[in-house]
Amino acid sequence: MPGLVSVKTPPRISIPEDHNNHQIRTTPDSTNPKTTPPAQRRPPSPSPSSSRAKPSPDRSSGKKKSPEKQLLLDESSLDNPDLGPFLLKLARDTIASGDGPSKALDYALRASKSFERCAVEGEPSLDLAMCLHVVAAIYCSLGRFEEAIPVLDRAIKVPEISRGADHALAAFSGYMQLGDTHSMLGQLDRSIECYKEGLKIQMEALGDTDPRVAETCRYLAEAHVQAMQFDEADTLCKRTLEIHRVHSAPASLEEAADRRLMALICEAKGDYESALEHLVLASMAMIANGQDNEVAAIDLSIGNIYLSLSRFDEAVFSYQKALTVFKASKGDNHPAVASVFVRLADLYYKTGKLRESRSYCENALRIYAKPVPGTTPEDIASGMTEISAIYESFNEPEEALKLLQKSMKLLEDKPGQQSTIAGVEARMGVMFYMVGRYEEARGAFESAVAKLRASGERKSAFFGVVLNQMGLACVQLFKIDEAAELFEEAREILEQECGPCHQDTLGVYSNLAATYDALGRVEDAIEILEYVLKLREEKLGTANPDFDDEKKRLAELLKEAGRSRNKKAKSLENLIDPNSKRTKKEASSKKWSAFGFRS
Repeated sequence: MPGLVSVKTPPRISIPEDHNNHQIRTTPDSTNPKTTPPAQRRPPSPSPSSSRAKPSPDRSSGKKKSPEKQLLLDESSLDNPDLGPFLLKLARDTIASGDGPSKALDYALRASKSFERCAVEGEPSLDLAMCLHVVAAIYCSLGRFEEAIPVLDRAIKVPEISRGADHALAAFSGYMQLGDTHSMLGQLDRSIECYKEGLKIQMEALGDTDPRVAETCRYLAEAHVQAMQFDEADTLCKRTLEIHRVHSAPASLEEAADRRLMALICEAKGDYESALEHLVLASMAMIANGQDNEVAAIDLSIGNIYLSLSRFDEAVFSYQKALTVFKASKGDNHPAVASVFVRLADLYYKTGKLRESRSYCENALRIYAKPVPGTTPEDIASGMTEISAIYESFNEPEEALKLLQKSMKLLEDKPGQQSTIAGVEARMGVMFYMVGRYEEARGAFESAVAKLRASGERKSAFFGVVLNQMGLACVQLFKIDEAAELFEEAREILEQECGPCHQDTLGVYSNLAATYDALGRVEDAIEILEYVLKLREEKLGTANPDFDDEKKRLAELLKEAGRSRNKKAKSLENLIDPNSKRTKKEASSKKWSAFGFRS
């Protein structure tokens, strides 16, 4: 997710197993809480009759086919109620033996046909639902996520929740698996809707305070964080904490995980003190449970909060603690060590120690250049993206651009990374803009916008800022009509997400007024500038230097409008930004740095 969270590790979509010994719950992973929750019913073992095939027509020739092959070849045998469970077991055994998912998919598809044929009319078949989950999981293992979606859509319609816990479990598992599949396609809005339905079913079956409900709440909260919907994530995470306080021992690992997520949410909302409190409590819980590496990871997060609060000495202390543990437990060339180097580089840049900052950047890049076994492309891409931001601060856009291009190459074939790729493309757009490559900047922004629309982030503040920057690139290419449309959409989003008084919203107002003026829509431009001046006078004060600039621009427009409607449009270079006295590089850099752009 661009901006405020690390590169996402996609949810794992695994082959559903026996659900006879499970209840409605999710199964979190300690290192990646976003794991796939489905747990399904294992079909009954085939009866002895399933191994006896019909007589072969070529028996007289002396050739015999195995019962297994005969069952698969004879389509009429799909009406045999023993065939579905037998084929499904073959599919699972094929996966387990490593023979390949394509063969397993054929078995599972035949099994689903058999279950469908043998289903009693008017009676929902849980075996069919479970088999469809397996088919979808195999599609996902083959990277064919689009084909898994209709299979799961069909599967969630099979169970009837009113029929009891087994049906509720099948429905819950289906919705969660469908949500994970949408997530892998970058469709976060649809993913969240599926998780919500799964949570609703689970709460109806288990009650509001069951510990398993807490796990699903945290799962959904993480999805909201990925979509940058922090208020919704905050509500769910608080509910998770409340449930764990009741059902878990003090300083439990579950509570620590909740607090780490809560800290991330608070940090994203700018509430650094609350984030620090949650991280300290999470660290104490991890220490109590002997989780040294997790304590080091939390120390790294604590250092980030101290850095945001400009408490630099405390930040250095936290980073050094984490660095010592990571080097001792993982080795000097582990990406965890590189991640600390990146944070130290950022800190030293902000404190004016540019030589030390550059040295830490180079040390991190050396680790990423020769990654140790087990290092994921996502880890390397995340680190390179952060380093690119520091090189941008060094005023070395070309070097920053090279690192972003390397990150893109690492992520481009990875499922579930669409939002992260969009963030990288947006940063590339900024770099292209800064070096005057406006056509490439527009292309990068356009690609980012398309991915953000598809992933459901079209209502986030981040999306509004990307639209604004794309509009600026269009202005440089004299595509004024397109720029006006982008600024209008950005205004609508930022007004909703940030409010009219936010600096980014005010910047879009000014850009839109300048564009309207260039299009000859003088009255519209005047209306916007009058509104901005009124906001500054009534709510923000007139000490801001932008106030005098905007007041002068409005006076000029009013004067010319009164003299003649067919006036010559003002130069876009002078009117395009309220900070027009700064260079375009400074203006664009300031806007983007306000959002962090850390992947």
